[in-house]
Amino acid sequence: MFGRRKRRERTVYFPWERRGVLGALDLRRRRAGLWLLAIVAVLFVWWFRERDRSAKMARISRASIERTREAVDAFRADHGGRCPRDLAELAAPADHAAYLSSAPVDAWKRPLRFTCPGRDPARPYDLLSDGPDGEPYGLDRIE
Repeated sequence: MFGRRKRRERTVYFPWERRGVLGALDLRRRRAGLWLLAIVAVLFVWWFRERDRSAKMARISRASIERTREAVDAFRADHGGRCPRDLAELAAPADHAAYLSSAPVDAWKRPLRFTCPGRDPARPYDLLSDGPDGEPYGLDRIE
């Protein structure tokens, strides 16, 4: 009998049973970690969608600028290099068919900014969107 060891009884313990009161506190800590992880995941998804929406709006604005640029170039070709007074003249010209169906706007429904002659002497005119914040010639403008 001296050489024999007693077999330990194998049982299943829940986390709060094995460690007593401190085990229950550990479970709360795990739940808090899971909540924090869920909040970070939701914020990441929101950030990703917002970034995607912002990129989509920039693509829409660039497409509008490109269509308007083609219309301005056609107007200048038809009028001996003269720029239109404003972009509304492209939609409702007095002498022949319209170059655009309506006055061009960017993705944020604000009119495009058109100046002739351009700020850069190498370009005959400037055509741009003020971007999401609407600040004239702001840092987030789209050209």
